[in-house]
Amino acid sequence: MANIENRKFNILDISGKNYLSWVLDVKLHLSAKKLRHTIEKENAATNEERATALIFLRHHIDDGLKYEYLTVENPLELWQNLNDRFEHLKVVVLPNALNDWSQLRFQDFETVSEYNSTLFKIVS
Repeated sequence: MANIENRKFNILDISGKNYLSWVLDVKLHLSAKKLRHTIEKENAATNEERATALIFLRHHIDDGLKYEYLTVENPLELWQNLNDRFEHLKVVVLPNALNDWSQLRFQDFETVSEYNSTLFKIVS
């Protein structure tokens, strides 16, 4: 079955390796759709807003995660479950990125383009 709507950004990988950038993308897109409050505690979202946000979240996660959280019908609950599962990656990823950043030297690259590419990989 074909997707009804194209994805706005990369799906959340089941390993969580892109979790930090995925969270930012989700927050920005839900804010643009005026649905960000649906993933915040004690919100007054309507059933329609919750359903729209849940569809959006489920559309942007890996199929394995969809099946794992198949019974979750509230976007806030899904958001919290994913956060509980992947939030620890900040503790792992950020120190590595800081180390890479401190070891980055312009003279190690032949072109500015290669340097910029590596720089943006570290930042993202």
